[in-house]
Amino acid sequence: MSDWLIYRGAGAPHDGIEHLPPPPPWRDFDGGPPVPPPAALDPASERRLGVRPAEARHHRPGETERELVNAALYLRRPLLVTGAPGSGKSTLAHAVAYELGLGRVLSWPVVSRSTLRDGLYAYDAIGRLQDLQIARAAPHRSQQPSPGQEPDPGQVPDPGQDPADEPGGGIGRYIRLGPLGTALLPAARPRVLLVDELDKSDIDLPNDLLNVLEEGEFRIPELERLGGSAPEVPVLSDDGTRVTVRDGRVRCRAFPFIVLTSNGERDFPAPLLRRCIHLHIPLPDKERLASMVRAHFGEGAAERHEAVIDRFLEREPGDVRAVDQLFNAIHLTQQAGWTDEDEEETRRRLTAELMRPLDRTR
Repeated sequence: MSDWLIYRGAGAPHDGIEHLPPPPPWRDFDGGPPVPPPAALDPASERRLGVRPAEARHHRPGETERELVNAALYLRRPLLVTGAPGSGKSTLAHAVAYELGLGRVLSWPVVSRSTLRDGLYAYDAIGRLQDLQIARAAPHRSQQPSPGQEPDPGQVPDPGQDPADEPGGGIGRYIRLGPLGTALLPAARPRVLLVDELDKSDIDLPNDLLNVLEEGEFRIPELERLGGSAPEVPVLSDDGTRVTVRDGRVRCRAFPFIVLTSNGERDFPAPLLRRCIHLHIPLPDKERLASMVRAHFGEGAAERHEAVIDRFLEREPGDVRAVDQLFNAIHLTQQAGWTDEDEEETRRRLTAELMRPLDRTR
């Protein structure tokens, strides 16, 4: 295997990310202050890679896939991954995070109503206003003397009860960075961000992403308005931890490894394509399907269920099937324990129903 590959696609964790060369001068970022490393992979990644973490080695990408993943790492560019549903587009982000030890995968599932602001941060202005009203009303209630007690004119409310007394008016407690915003924090190692099904978005979102992906930064106007009164404000990240935002600007240090997935339901503007490395993942062949089955069901599973895999691969031109359908059929077969000849017809019928092409309704 070529020595230049940082991501090897072998499914075994290693320290290859430490040997990633410096970025091109036009992709070199200097954000700060640095944030702590993220938590380890969460259960979402384990589900993607298989219930047995050691079996992640079965997710063997092809040569082109490995090379383009590494091109995105070297060039600090997003990876636009296209392919049919169930071809392993989303799993790729989890496989890279697992092998390179890049921690929890940040996930932004895109829908038709998604906006750039959703991915960057959320500001709960109503919640802040309500808390301010409650806090400012509480001292008045606390100063009311109990029955039979004379009021104390020297009583002073505790300023700690009022969020407005905190630096920046306590506004940081009402700002939470989204997945994209968290990925752009100044981390020493690149974060992995999965932007899933970008082709489902509103027509404006791909264009709105251009500046953020190019500059590796964004601004939070609510914090910029504070000026010099609160140059550093702690906010909540998508990881659930507190991080410091300086001067209302978030700027990355290590550009994140961003996977943008698309099922091919629309074309993207040329400016977005120019900023991305494009990888198309074809439908998995029998060998790759067998490796996926082993990853989820253990050694020998592909051999036991070879007939189901063959049935999955039998399709008319244009038929669309997802690998999840194959997994569902195998899991049901194992759990039901169909072994008798009398049950064979039931197994075949249900397998056919579970693996019905997605573009057929009848």
